[in-house]
Amino acid sequence: MIKQEDVYKIGRLGKAHGVKGEVSFQFDDDIFDTSDADYLILEIDGILVPFFIEEYRFRNDALALVKFCDVDTQQRASELTGCDVYFPRSIADESTEGPSLAMLVGFDIVDASNNAVVGKIASVDDTTQNILFELEDGRLIPASDDLIEAINTEQQTIKMNIPSGLLTI
Repeated sequence: MIKQEDVYKIGRLGKAHGVKGEVSFQFDDDIFDTSDADYLILEIDGILVPFFIEEYRFRNDALALVKFCDVDTQQRASELTGCDVYFPRSIADESTEGPSLAMLVGFDIVDASNNAVVGKIASVDDTTQNILFELEDGRLIPASDDLIEAINTEQQTIKMNIPSGLLTI
């Protein structure tokens, strides 16, 4: 059984495309294209289910058309509409490019000055040039390489040199 802590969300399936079982896939992370994964994990009725990829093609920087094995009709593809798509952390950890921003959601931020957990990353705001980690309590921390001391994917922590006063804003 696949556990939630073993995966991270990379996107969501949209509508069926055509009549042969393709489905649109809006993604935040293209790790599925840069790693050796043969499958993606879909959340169906609260259960994480692996679906093997037969083929895919990119429509633009954030949208792909995916054909899963054994999904051969428009009706079957339509049943997958709205499913959240996840990627296995174990395969992402093997990537030579390091962890992606989407993979860091759920990691704890640890203050390097006192080793105290500051909070858990709820989302990553990359809509501006200055990328921010949004913590579960709503606080924002710059995701600057200058501040990040270490990322531990096993413990799901990011040790950061957080400027004094930043957490009290």
